Amino acid sequence: MSDTERFQTERLIIRRPVAADAEVIFRGYGGDLQVTRYVSWPRHRSVQDSRSFISFSDEQWTRWSAGPLLIETADDGRVVGGTGLAFECAEFATTGYVLSKNAWGCGYATEALGGVIQMAVQIGLRFLRARCHPFHVTSQRVLEKNRFVREEEPRLATFPNLPDSESREALYYTRQLA
Repeated sequence: MSDTERFQTERLIIRRPVAADAEVIFRGYGGDLQVTRYVSWPRHRSVQDSRSFISFSDEQWTRWSAGPLLIETADDGRVVGGTGLAFECAEFATTGYVLSKNAWGCGYATEALGGVIQMAVQIGLRFLRARCHPFHVTSQRVLEKNRFVREEEPRLATFPNLPDSESREALYYTRQLA
């Protein structure tokens, strides 16, 4: 695996997902309604949805220099969430993160995002963007700790796992890398 496909932070290993990860993605975070409440992708309703995500991930990695990533703990190898990059062009990507409930409050989101930022710099990205539901204050803090700046104007976005999944105002954050 390349440096973008697998790298380590102080407490985490961040790596490209593989087919064998489908079950742990589904059970750990992808199928959990509470965990996926504020993400931009539909909750996984079956292990097959997690397999489809891994296929999508492989397509992204084939097309771009990086893509979706899993977050696992370095001490015991538990997959505790996901992060990565979704490219809009060669110099600009969107990022985000999701953690299983048993990993909340450990500082993993801040640490994982810091690792993704370093990787993004390494591959030559100039800008990163993230979006956040206005009620998700914890996520806003993670972005701000990693020096993302909130854009002045909220924009409409869809949060498909909320009861009313219609478009609503979302907060957008950007980080200039170069």
